Amino acid sequence: MYLKELFQELYENYGSQYWWPANSKFEVCIGAILTQNTAWKNVGLAIKNLKKAKLLSAEKMQSAEESKIAELIKPSGYYNQKSKALKFFCKHLAENYSFDLEKMFGKPISEIREELLAMHGIGKETADSIILYAANKPIFVVDAYAKRIMGRIYGKAHDLDFDSYDDLQKFFHENLKPNARIYNEFHALLVQHAKLYCKKEPSCGKCFLKKKCEFARSGK
Repeated sequence: MYLKELFQELYENYGSQYWWPANSKFEVCIGAILTQNTAWKNVGLAIKNLKKAKLLSAEKMQSAEESKIAELIKPSGYYNQKSKALKFFCKHLAENYSFDLEKMFGKPISEIREELLAMHGIGKETADSIILYAANKPIFVVDAYAKRIMGRIYGKAHDLDFDSYDDLQKFFHENLKPNARIYNEFHALLVQHAKLYCKKEPSCGKCFLKKKCEFARSGK
């Protein structure tokens, strides 16, 4: 099953997912940091708290006490580590771009990614989410859902380590033309499919991909 075919099947069944839900690019960045190791509903609560406290801007967050931010983002979990990451991100914007995200996003993808990965609390998935959803640049975001689905559908059909972030991202990049809109939609569709069918304990019998999935066909 080719990636284009997989995308089409998912899109025809679920339609557009309208990701990333946010009112600004800065909010996307904050959401990407907060969503690590937690459900999106918890991130929504944390962002709601930040908005209520009028701290959802790089300038205001930069000047706020880290302890105050930590208290506001408690619903997202790991709030002490995440508040530190948020402060570091805002400090970087202040010192290097005068709080102007567009200046940072005007750089090539590789440079933005290198900068983000050098920041406290930002790993590959978070960095790539910021680049794709906030900067609107074509880089595929790999998460646990993508690893699970791709590993089950393709199994050993490709000489790939589906648990490897870099290998799986390379697989998407080599088999799809660089297109931020498609990457955005594809990632969101994989998340939706993982939540409905391709769970840790999969519902293969009800899945519309079962005839094209190596895992489902194997009956494991």
